Amino acid sequence: MRSQSVLRFWGNAVAGEHYPTTDEVTAGARSLRLRYPDICRLGAVGRSRAGRPLLMLTVGQGSRNVLVVAGPHANEAAVGGATVLRLAGQLAAARERGDDDGTAWHFLLCIDPDGAVLNEPWLPGPYTLRGHYEHFFRPCAAEQPEWLPVAGVQGAALPETRALVGVLDGLRPVLQCSLHGIDVGGSFVQLTSDIPGLPARIGRSAAELDIPLESGSSDAFQWPSPGPGVYVMPRGGDDAAVGDGAHSTWAHAQRYDGVTAVVEVPMWACDRTADTTPHPSPDRALRTAGAALRRDLPTVARVLDTISPHLVGADSPMLRTVRELVAIGPRLSADWDPAVRPADAAPLPLMTTARVTSIEVYAQRIPLRAAAMLRRIAAVPRVTRLVDEWCEAYERAYHPRWVPVADQVEQQARSVLAVYEELRTHKPASVRPSAPLRPRAAAPRAPHAVPQRA
Repeated sequence: MRSQSVLRFWGNAVAGEHYPTTDEVTAGARSLRLRYPDICRLGAVGRSRAGRPLLMLTVGQGSRNVLVVAGPHANEAAVGGATVLRLAGQLAAARERGDDDGTAWHFLLCIDPDGAVLNEPWLPGPYTLRGHYEHFFRPCAAEQPEWLPVAGVQGAALPETRALVGVLDGLRPVLQCSLHGIDVGGSFVQLTSDIPGLPARIGRSAAELDIPLESGSSDAFQWPSPGPGVYVMPRGGDDAAVGDGAHSTWAHAQRYDGVTAVVEVPMWACDRTADTTPHPSPDRALRTAGAALRRDLPTVARVLDTISPHLVGADSPMLRTVRELVAIGPRLSADWDPAVRPADAAPLPLMTTARVTSIEVYAQRIPLRAAAMLRRIAAVPRVTRLVDEWCEAYERAYHPRWVPVADQVEQQARSVLAVYEELRTHKPASVRPSAPLRPRAAAPRAPHAVPQRA
């Protein structure tokens, strides 16, 4: 059964079937501040590399803090921006009614506004996969604000990263929610600590909105999963996080005993990502996906080599990402492709249809991203043909169905509230009120591969 909610609000405006731009999100936040002057505060916590203000909207006051971060990935900023306005408006109205549990909510409207604006030509629609990739941009890993360098916080080069870490250090939130999205797949949540009760809440909401739960995400490959659509970051020695999340601002919140939730929603739903039955031929499917990835990224690399002498300007954010993707291509399937996995690697988990599908989507998504960004740099016929052909192949393979913008926002907002409410009810032993705590020294960080999350 679908949600009976018809009117959903971004600030004071009814949400339509279009994503808001960064300017519209800012306008919505200012509208909320004017409507609730005693409840809402809006201010800058820093500036982007291009000088854009990094704005934070705060709702209420209290001894506990919750931080919600929108736009950590530039191609996912629009849904996150709509979600923060949806949540902020709901919470401000509740505070005005006298419903106050002593928690202050802080919303970073967009932590990468420079990257977000490069995706904005697509936001009015039409919402097709080809239209999405016509205007696609996502920065390379070193230019994504949530990722910390191997040297730790002190080595953070991006002003956006320094601003985010400063907010975390100042607020010491009991909960940080990072708002993400994917093109094709399902909804899921990644946690730095298990929160009992969350899988049931996420599942009920997704069922009402007819959004599949991603039950084998390649982003959380072999991570513990307490229930469909929920994954918990594994822990290593001395209770340190392992995996690429250990080198992120997600793990940084743990030094204050805070929990981080990464909330993902799809633009297009793929029902196979929720199918937990065993895949009929996983070895063949994984080998095919790995071979395609190792074939398609070098195809982009060869085109790049051909046109590089003719490119105007030696460097750009898009070109840096394309070069990164084609360079790390050979490593991207090492965790799951039987053809290239090390002989001493740990056994793969049960390869369900959901797990295999998520990997297959990943193997098509990464070369398509590289080709799409290369096309924005140089719209030569060969690159355009690649984007056209790969978008058509994407649609044939997964039969994606569009998730209305309002439903994407609803699922993301409900997920944030579910994490918060279940955390309050089932507080992990390591989570305590943030105000009295003193920061722990950062653990040494081991070298790691460049993460390429979906």
